[in-house]
Amino acid sequence: MINPEELAKHYTRFRVTERILLTGHSHQAWPDVAFEAQQQAWLDAAEHVDDVWDLAFAKADEVRRGFARLMDDTPERIALAQNTHELVVRFLSALPLRKRPQLVTTDAEFHTIRRQLDRLAEEGIEVIKVPAMPAATLAERLAISVDDRTAAVLVSAVLYTNAHIVPNLRVVQEACERVGAELLVDAYHALNVVPFSLIAEGLQRAYVVGGGYKYCQLGPGNAFLRFPQDSDLRPVVTGWFSEFTDLSRSPASGRVAYGPGPARFAGATYDFTSHYRAAAVFKFFEDQKLTAPKLRELNQHQIEILSGVSRNDAIGGFLAIPAPRAGKIQKALRKKNIWTDYRGEMLRLGPAPYVTDAQISEAAEALGVLLQKKL
Repeated sequence: MINPEELAKHYTRFRVTERILLTGHSHQAWPDVAFEAQQQAWLDAAEHVDDVWDLAFAKADEVRRGFARLMDDTPERIALAQNTHELVVRFLSALPLRKRPQLVTTDAEFHTIRRQLDRLAEEGIEVIKVPAMPAATLAERLAISVDDRTAAVLVSAVLYTNAHIVPNLRVVQEACERVGAELLVDAYHALNVVPFSLIAEGLQRAYVVGGGYKYCQLGPGNAFLRFPQDSDLRPVVTGWFSEFTDLSRSPASGRVAYGPGPARFAGATYDFTSHYRAAAVFKFFEDQKLTAPKLRELNQHQIEILSGVSRNDAIGGFLAIPAPRAGKIQKALRKKNIWTDYRGEMLRLGPAPYVTDAQISEAAEALGVLLQKKL
């Protein structure tokens, strides 16, 4: 198993030994190599000026390879952007919503999807929200909601509200294929804490969005859209980087063309510093042999200590505790240098690979006392 005490030595700038960071489901600490890489991005820009983009694109390729490894896929099917919202919007803009004005989703999606679909519903798009719980049967219930009016299904692999894993998503994929709809899976809360193989899950035909702000420790500015091999979607929201592969050619008149592979979903000029940081962190994870199965094993061990309950394979990387006083409990824990967060009446505890058993036990004891008090 991973040794958190040894691993913590690589996270000095986040002071992971001086405070108990249980924010791992939302914002994990970045290893020190990320700081060095961020400095290198500035130095490269100063040295190479416009030529720095060659170096930046090489870093982007490294990031694609990192995400592809986590999904058992190839980097040629990974488009990058600063956040998942950009990519979800490009995906939605490519759907034939005039002919198929229906989107199917759940009532427990992260704000990126929830808010955008709610706004589309105000403009006349039919949005069907299937109750997410129980998660064990969600895929089957989504599948029967799909018909020939459906343009796409949008669903999370792990629910962000309570960490419940959504099994059997291949059933949704099969339903979409039968009627010619698309499937978009939000894997943000699964990636690098719950093994997520497109091959094992039978999701080679799916689009997948996710990013590195959470369990990948890449920091902001590192999101991706994975697309199937023969994708021919033509995003209406499209940036000039989609034709950046050959600037020597004048734009063709008539129908807008798209570059090959990831360029199909490209945006425009971006801050490449995030890719320097991400490439360094992905390499760090490889050097430390921090594979998804090993991270999963450690995470579930940590969840057991926090909850006092033996391993639950239906739960992702964090512990969600119903607590009517969640906000007050979170503030009280912070005074004890224990960092958590909450959503509504749900306190959320997210361990990370640099958090030791002793730290987790201390947090669990403090939480137990607070839960018994009237704050």
